[in-house]
Order: sequence, then structure tokens, then C-alpha cells
Amino acid sequence: MPERGRLSTEPLWYPSPERVAGARITHFTRWIQDRHLIAAENYSALYDWSIRDRQAFWPAVAEFCGVLGDGLAPASAADVVVGADRMAPPDALLGPRWFPSARLSYAENLLAGDDQSLAIIFRNERGERSAFTRGALRASVAAVAGGLRDSGVRAGDRVAGWLPNIPETVVAMLAASSLGAVWSSCSPDFGARAVLDRFGQISPRVLFCADGYVYAGREHDCLERAARLADDIPGIERVVVVPYREERPRLAGIRGAVAWRDFAAGSAPLRFARFPFDHPLAILYSSGTTGLPKCMVHGAGGTLLQHRKEHVLHTDIRPGDRVLYVTTCGWMMWNWLVSALASSATIVLYDGAPFAPAAHSLWDIVAGERVTAFGTSARYLALSQKEGVAPRRTHDLSSLRTILSTGSPLAPHSYDYIYQDVSPDVHLANIAGGTDLISCWVLGNPTLPVYRGEIQVRGLGMAVEVWDAAGRPQVGQQGELVCTRPFPSMPVSFWNDPEGAAYRESYFARWPGVWRHGDWCELTSRGGMVISGRSDATLNPGGVRIGTAEIYRQVERVTDVMESLAVSQETEGGDVRIVLFVRLRTPGRMDEALERRIRSTIREGASPRHVPAVIVEVADLPRTISGKLSEIAVRERIHGRPVTNVDALANAASLEELDTPRVRNKLATPSTRRPGPGTA
Repeated sequence: MPERGRLSTEPLWYPSPERVAGARITHFTRWIQDRHLIAAENYSALYDWSIRDRQAFWPAVAEFCGVLGDGLAPASAADVVVGADRMAPPDALLGPRWFPSARLSYAENLLAGDDQSLAIIFRNERGERSAFTRGALRASVAAVAGGLRDSGVRAGDRVAGWLPNIPETVVAMLAASSLGAVWSSCSPDFGARAVLDRFGQISPRVLFCADGYVYAGREHDCLERAARLADDIPGIERVVVVPYREERPRLAGIRGAVAWRDFAAGSAPLRFARFPFDHPLAILYSSGTTGLPKCMVHGAGGTLLQHRKEHVLHTDIRPGDRVLYVTTCGWMMWNWLVSALASSATIVLYDGAPFAPAAHSLWDIVAGERVTAFGTSARYLALSQKEGVAPRRTHDLSSLRTILSTGSPLAPHSYDYIYQDVSPDVHLANIAGGTDLISCWVLGNPTLPVYRGEIQVRGLGMAVEVWDAAGRPQVGQQGELVCTRPFPSMPVSFWNDPEGAAYRESYFARWPGVWRHGDWCELTSRGGMVISGRSDATLNPGGVRIGTAEIYRQVERVTDVMESLAVSQETEGGDVRIVLFVRLRTPGRMDEALERRIRSTIREGASPRHVPAVIVEVADLPRTISGKLSEIAVRERIHGRPVTNVDALANAASLEELDTPRVRNKLATPSTRRPGPGTA
């Protein structure tokens, strides 16, 4: 059945009256009504108020969600935001300043609560499990903070983690935050060059690293690379080695190395220093596919306030809930997950491959740990469906209230999969945002129905619109995702960007004063969103712009295809054609019949314009270290242009197949440039 241009008329899921009545967003709406801030009758009215009256909305979020700090109940509008009508104009270094009189501690907010309550459950692909109460977590944070303090770390210094998704990573981050130091992390599957491209720019004083990690049954050593990093970044004074593969990892040959147990051997009391609202909390990185990664500095107050809003109001996380998001420490969703501690929830950390040791392994954890909110990627859900994983029939998922998906657009058939094979009564919250804002533009609402293929709502306080090429807002048509008003979790700066030039160029070059995010999407008549992919990777055959996700949604329905990647190829006459690369379930099985099936599926499900001119089977598809397909790298390679930063790719060797005679011959006609080896 064709999907393009059609919206479902009937919801796949509708919340029960009891669920609506008990939702935190329902309580919040009544709470602001009781304070005569607004007479909101529905979400649309609540959303409009949150955009129109930011000076009332954001303090209300802080109070309702119990954010700890001083100066969060302002006496005047100027105490909420200074420069409320600007984002980052050419004559200003930064955008607005939020809560200029406030002071808070991110770590204090996350570590508050009952000592005996469960804070962290850790699971990995080897079946290992550990758990930490809030009291034990506080004690560990105090010990590591003491080690950092004794090492001379002070507010504003950088502390880096090159670590798996393990409890020690959370401890190190909270310890750094408690001192006002700035945390930055990368996953251990980042190669030494990729880590150097990131940490080398910010020069951390202390580097936390694990002795290794395990992925898909294979063990990987990290100590040799850690030694090189310490030598290549002179600012590193201490390398704290966390035992993960071995009880006592070797330290010889690593400059400034110390074992975790020795570094955290002190017994200093836990102290929280409160800093200004925009005091730097974390540095996150762009993918780096077009050069050195941009270093985005995020403030503690903006990060905390956004995450509290998204957790409490949009995801309905409550004290005692168990939240599992499958992520690495190199993805912003790790920061998002850790912030759930501020809701007095238990965070469930998973380290390893999603399908290890079996296709149903993650569902074993969801069921066994009584997870209430489970977050993963759209790719994982699509592959689970192809593998025939049906946990509704094999697992007790009665505790599960919410499933979250992000990383790439969630295909309509994945919505069907959730409600048919996972749970008929779960809130499916497709969410989308970015590292740039360490939060979401669009996400879920537990009191509204879920429609197939559609993200439910724009986030409260986020002035999100879809603009056409002339900068006009539109509904029901595809265009650029923009944000027209400031929000608290905008980066406070880019590192090493003293004049703010790179900051402005990244978001405001197209429309000064308006944030252009780079997503190609459609705002629906219901106020939801359908995202079709990155606008810089959209296809333009015959002058019609097509989002790549529109093609992927159809190809995913072909059982023989595991995943696909679509790019534009330049042709004679100045036009472009669509080239589709596919990775098959059974390699080498591409034939004319399968090609016809792929094309007919795309034609029937989307339109004739979406049908690729060329289909090429490949063994692997390049993806960034954070797991996203790298369409731009493929596009540049097939045109013989340089791929400027292959270190940003997790599997850069996959590009080499594009230079083989088999692939080049498939692409040779009618391209105006014979594809050849790119410069890596």
C-alpha cells in the first residue's frame, strides 16, 4: 500500500483513560492551571503557551520537576532569559542567556534521593550483572571526585572518558561534574585517530579508559592505544585505567597511569559546588565526516532542564521506573539516559552488541529487569523484525510502558512490528533531535494516540517549524526543520571558536537568527512530524527532492535485504539519478528477480520517482562511529571526490569496495565522471 503523502486516519495505539489521568504531563497541565498561568484544554494549547510565554514556561518546568538550585524561581522576566528574541545574530557572540542569576549542580540533581533505592543496573553481552544503590553510587562518586581534586582538577578543566557503557563511566562523569569540571566521552570502539581528533582539541587533564571491551563475542584491548593517546595529548596528566577485561590490568608504558581502585581509594565527603546555569557540563562532537569534529559545549542548566522536561512530561518517567537505552558513551543518548537518575529512576546500562549472544538478548534484559522504558535505534527494530524476533510471544513484558526509537527515521512497518510482535499496549515514542542540542525537537506524548509512521508532537518550549526554500512555514509539505526561538539547551559555545563564527555558520548561515538543523521533514496537520532524512543527503532526480528515508522505508520490507543506502549520482546533461546500495541477508544472491522486487516495492509503496536507476549489492555499508549510515561519504567516493575524514567512520574499509571494477562498471554509465578511488 503506498505510504508517501498519506497519513493514517486511525491510531495504532490510544492511551487508556487511566493512563491519561495518571500521566505526569496531565498533572503538570493541572498544576499550571491551578496557578492561573494558562487554561490549557489540550496539548496544542499547552505547546502554544510554552512557545509564547517562555518566561513562565521554563521556570514552571524547573519547579514542577523539582530541579535543585538557587535562582530558578525568578522575580522578573529578565531573570529567566536575557536576549529572548535572538538566537545567534551576526553581531553577537552567543545567543541568549538563560537564568542568569541561577546556580545549580548537575551532579547534585542526579544523586539526590534515598540511599537504599536502586540507581544503576549493569548488564553486558557476556551475561554479567551488577547493581548499585544510590548510596553506593554517591560513595563512589565522592571517592573519584577526591581523586580528581587531589590531581589538581578544578572547575573548567576537562576530564575525558574513553570507556564502555559501564557504571564507572557514570561515576567518573558525575565526579567531574560535582567539581565543575567539563566531561567529554568517546566509545572505546573509536580508533586512536578518531579519539585524538576529539580529545586532542580539548586537552583533558585526566583520561579515564578501560583496559578493553567486548563486542559480538570478541575481546579488544585498549591499553596500547591509551598509551599513544597519553603521548599525543601533552595536557593529559593522569590516565585512570578501569578494569573490565582483567582484574588488574597492566599499567606499564602508559604515561601517568594509575589503577581505578588506587585513584578512588580516598574517603573524602561528597560535596557539590553550584555554578551558573550556563556553566559547561559536557563537550559533545559532530560526526566529523567533513573535517575535524566540531566540539559542542553544553551547559549544565540547559541540559538538565531539557532532560527533566523530556523525561517527566514527554516520557512519563517516574520514581522507581527502570530505564534502558541501548547506547554507547559516544552518543548523546548516553547523556540523556544518565539524566534519568534525576527522576529517581533506575538506569539500566547495557554494554555489547544488540544481538549478542542471541537475537532476543535485549528482550531478555527488558523482561528480566522489569524495564519500564526501553530505548533503541530504528535500525535495531528493523533488523529484529527481519530476524523474526517476536517478544510478545516469548517474554513477559508486562512492566514495559514505553518504547523509544531514534538514530534514524522509524519506518511505518516498524510501528506495525511493535504493536503486532512486541506489545499491543505500549507507548511508542519515536524521537528526534541531535547532539547539537543534546535533546529532542520532536518526541512522544503519553496522553495522545500513536499514528503509523508519525512522530507524535513537537517538544514543549521548542519553536519548531518546517520551511520551504523561501523561508515560509508550511504544513503538509516537505521542507527544512528550523527552530525560530531560543531554547535552554543550545550549545553555550563551540570549543576553540572564540568569535562564534563556526557556531553561527553551523546553524544560522541559511537564515540569520533561525536555527536550520539539516533535517528534511513534514509537519502534519495533527501537529506531528515525519522525517525523511538529512537535507544535505536528499535526492533530487528530475528536480524533485526526495528524502532517503522514504526509500529505506520501502526497501526494509524486502526480506532479502538487511539494509540499504541511497545516493544521487551526477549524469550527463546535469541531472542526477538514484543509486541504491544494498546489503543482503545472503551475500551474492542479487539477481534480476530480486532487483525487480525491490523496484516494484519502492514504486508501489512510494512513487515511480523513488525507484533507483541502479541497484548495487555490497558486502557492507559505511557508517559513522555513532552507527549512522554515511550517505555523504558514499556520494563523494563514487564521484571520485575526497572523503575528508575516514577516521569518522566505524568501517572505513567498506568504501574500498566502491572502487572495484564490479561496482565501477555498474555506475559507469551515464555518469559524467568515471568513479575512481577517493582520497582518504
